[in-house]
Formats: sequence, C-alpha cells, structure tokens
Amino acid sequence: MTAATKPFPSDAGPGRSVQLTSLPAATGYAVATVMVGFAVLVAAALDGVTTVPNLSLVFVLPVILTALLFGLGPTLAAAVLGALAFNFFFTAPRWTLQVDDPANIWAIGLLFAVGCIASTIAFASQRRAAEAESRRRQAVTLQSGSRAIIAATDPKSAISAALDTCESLFNAPVVLMAVPDGEPETVCRRGSLKPEDTELEAARSSLAQARFTPASVYPFDGSRFDFWPVATPETAVAIGLAFEPGERPDGAAPLVETLAGLLLLRLAALQAGRISSRKT
Repeated sequence: MTAATKPFPSDAGPGRSVQLTSLPAATGYAVATVMVGFAVLVAAALDGVTTVPNLSLVFVLPVILTALLFGLGPTLAAAVLGALAFNFFFTAPRWTLQVDDPANIWAIGLLFAVGCIASTIAFASQRRAAEAESRRRQAVTLQSGSRAIIAATDPKSAISAALDTCESLFNAPVVLMAVPDGEPETVCRRGSLKPEDTELEAARSSLAQARFTPASVYPFDGSRFDFWPVATPETAVAIGLAFEPGERPDGAAPLVETLAGLLLLRLAALQAGRISSRKT
C-alpha cells in the first residue's frame, strides 16, 4: 500500500460523539467542570455587587465555551453543573438545592435551556464539520487511488491499487472479483474476512444481473459482503465490502462504482495492449 492511500481512522457514525478537537472525550468533561468552578469563583466575587438573578449569566459562559470546543456531552454537563452550582451557592436558601424564589427557578431553568440549545447547535455544526472533513479525505484518497490504477502496468497491480483504495476509504474487508475475457476469474481480497462459496456465488450473480447485491439477502443469506458490479462485453468487475450491520455509509455506492469503472477501463486497456503487442 502506498503512502498516498494509507487508511485513515473511521469517522464518527450515528450516535457517536463528534467534536472539533482531537482531545479525548474525558478531557472535555474535565475542562467543563473546571470552567464551571471558575464561574463559581467569578460569581462569588460579584455576589456583593449585583443582584442574584444576574449572576446566572456568569454560568452561561462555560456552556458557550464548552460548546465551541467540545461535543454534545461536555456541553450538557457544563449546563447541568452550572445550574446546580448557581442553585446551591447563590439562591436562597443557600447551601441547599431548594429554591424559594420563583424568579430563581426561572433563572435556573433558563440557564439549563441555554445549555441545551448551545449543545444542540454545537453538535450540529461539529457534525457538519466532521462530514466535510470526511468528504475531503475521501476525495483525496479516491484521487490518489485513481492515479495508482491508471498508472498500473499489469492487471495484478491495477487490482491491488483498487483494493488498497477501497480499504482506505471504508476501513472494511474488501473482496474483488475480476473476469477478463478469455481468462479465469481472479479473486483478491484485503482484510481478515476470507470470501466463502456463498460470497463468490453472490458476486457471480451480481455480475450476471448487473445489479447491486447487498449482504445477507436471499438467496445468498450467508454472504457478508455487499457487491457492486461493473461490466462491459469484454471484462467484468465486482467489488465487495463487508460493513458492520447498519454501518454502510450512505455515499459508498458512487465511490465504489467509480473505482470499479476505472479498474475496468484499465484492465481493458492492458488487455488491448497485450493483444496489440502479440500481433506486432
């Protein structure tokens, strides 16, 4: 595998935490706690100068800062800790979580609502940023892999470049079946899964019907690979990827079909070159 097609870590999927920084998630919670503690000190210094309800605004700052730096969880933690700290230290009766003044109840509720809104906005913006970065990396990997396929001087290296690129794009086991004209089928793979007879039959069926064949669908219930076929009258290629259940990326099909099409063209060109050299 070349350095240009080196795999990158999988992106955050559904339900996973998304954050702009590369720091561990535990760091976000620790920073949120420290910032709330600092807000307590600031509010205590201002307690004799301003009225109690206005002190709740001090606890909005840790929420906003956490939302800008970390994911959904730390921001919600900052909101909850801020609301509890404001209630415990600065509302009557103090040093308890009881609230006597309805105005303070509104202040605590508003503080928590601001935290929830900030968390939601931060999570959405960070997910968009992560998705944009994912698309950028996919484009770079696809471009590098396409160049490697086009530069291949023999079918084996062209197939190897396509497999390496698929593995880099999706971090999933890959199997590729190529059926050049007049030659027996060639099966290559990347990853820990070895294709069994069920997978090979699913690939042949996908090629014969020129149709995408998902994993674990009748009549190939035991197949673990999704197969994408690309074929011409002279050559056929099917690329299979074994994703975890429910983890198939939405944009997988165009990327795989693009690679399969490029590989198909390169195999056809190499075959035409061999035929031409034999004639001369």
